[in-house]
Amino acid sequence: MSALTLPTVERDSFFTRLDFRSKLALMAAITGVALVWESPVLGGALALVVMLACLAVGVKCSYLRTVLTLLLPFAVFMMVMQGFGGADLVRARLHRETLTPLFTFPASWAIIGGGMMTWEGVLYALNVVCKTLTMILVLPLGIFTTDVNAMVIGMVKIRIPYRIAFIFSATLRFFPMLFEEIQTIIEAQRLRGFAFEALGPLKRLRVYAKIAVPLILGALVKSQTLDIVLQTRAFTGSSQRTYLHETRLRAADYAVIAGSGLFVIVAAIAYYGWGIGCFGKW
Repeated sequence: MSALTLPTVERDSFFTRLDFRSKLALMAAITGVALVWESPVLGGALALVVMLACLAVGVKCSYLRTVLTLLLPFAVFMMVMQGFGGADLVRARLHRETLTPLFTFPASWAIIGGGMMTWEGVLYALNVVCKTLTMILVLPLGIFTTDVNAMVIGMVKIRIPYRIAFIFSATLRFFPMLFEEIQTIIEAQRLRGFAFEALGPLKRLRVYAKIAVPLILGALVKSQTLDIVLQTRAFTGSSQRTYLHETRLRAADYAVIAGSGLFVIVAAIAYYGWGIGCFGKW
C-alpha cells in the first residue's frame, strides 16, 4: 500500500507557473466574494467554476470526490436546520413575513408537530454550503500547485514575518511525516495478523483512537528534534537572509492580480448598487 502524502498536482499548467503572490490575490478575491454573495445561484456558479479550475490545474478527482463526500452530511444538516428552524433569519434577510412551505408535519405529531420546511430556508442553506465548498476548493489552487520553498519566498516578499512563513512551511512538511507514521503503525498491525478491513465502523474507530497515542508521542519527538536542529544552526527567524530559490512577478502574475482586484470591485458594485448576489434576488 502506498504511503499517504499531501495531495499535489501531477502536471504542469499555467497556474503552476504563477507566482505565489498572484495566487494569494486570486484566493483572497474568490474567498471575499464568496463570503459576501448570498445568492445560491451565483454562489453555486462560483463553486462550480472553482471546481472546474481545480480539475484544469491537475487536482486529482479522488481529492474532489473526498471533499464532496465529507461535505454531504454538512449539506444535509444545514438544509434540515435552515429549512425547519431558520425561518426568522430568512424573514429578516428577505424583509417579509410569509415564506413558501415545502413540507409540514401533522400538528398531531409529538414535538415536531406543525413544523414546516420552507423553500427559502433550503435556498439559504444551499448558499451556506456553496460558500463552504468554494472556500475549501480554493485552497488547492494555491497550495497544491506551489512548491513549499516558493510559498515561503512569496510570503516573505509580501511582508509576512519570516517566522510565520517558516512555521507555515514546516507544518506543510510535517503532515507527510505524520501520514507516513500512521501508515507504518497500520502496516505493523497488519504484519501481526490484525485485519482492519474485517472490522466494523465502531471497532475501526476504536483502533484508530489507539493509534493516536503512539502518533502523538512520535510527533512530539520529531518536534523536539526539529527544535534542537534549529538551535544548533542558530536559527533567528530574521528575513534578512539569502534564499536558494528566487521568484519574481511576470506579466501573467500582474494580469491575475489585476483581474482579481477587478473581480472584487465589479462584484462589490453589483452587490451594493444593484443587489446582484443578495439573497432572494439572484
